[in-house]
Amino acid sequence: MKIINLGPWVFYIEGKPQFDEHKVGKWMYFFKDKERVAGLCKAAVEQGIVLEAKHSDAPDGVSCFYLECDDMESHKKVIQFFLDNDMIQKTKTGKLYNISFKLDDQTRAGEYGEMFQSEIKLEQFLDLYTGEWK
Repeated sequence: MKIINLGPWVFYIEGKPQFDEHKVGKWMYFFKDKERVAGLCKAAVEQGIVLEAKHSDAPDGVSCFYLECDDMESHKKVIQFFLDNDMIQKTKTGKLYNISFKLDDQTRAGEYGEMFQSEIKLEQFLDLYTGEWK
């Protein structure tokens, strides 16, 4: 595994991922503890959950776990990794937030906030109330 620090981002990469640029995207985790998230990104790559992960090189920010949108097994691996590491917030009632997968094409197009509409959401894989797989 290579760890590459490019200033605003720290990348964790296994091999030479060959992603289709129009299919690649990420599940994101927003953090407040850079040391913890660095360990999570490293672990996800070392454990073969993803071939590439990154996090912003700041005390708090965002981390990204990359895969192709049509790779359902990889989605399940990333979601399970998120669950195992308490990376999905819950509402006051205990329901999981319906986090989204974001394509890099959407990021390049400047889709953020209200403009961002994901076709892949957590609710497609899990019951948000029980956390059980569908």
